[in-house]
Amino acid sequence: MVAIKCNNLEAEMKRIGVSRSEIAECIDVSYRTIHSRFNGESEWLYIECIKIRDKFFPKLELDYLFASEETGKENN
Repeated sequence: MVAIKCNNLEAEMKRIGVSRSEIAECIDVSYRTIHSRFNGESEWLYIECIKIRDKFFPKLELDYLFASEETGKENN
């Protein structure tokens, strides 16, 4: 599974004054859903990432806004 880190996205949101509610509205999901996305409880869809970048951060790279890392189950 690929975990999406939203630290850069949240920093950029603060920098230009964009709320989570505005992000939710942009991708047509509920605030509860967007809260789950930011907390890593549900996955971001690629198209959602594109929409957010295009609307609010057109000069920034997706790789920067939505940094990712591979996660796997530990073998215990």
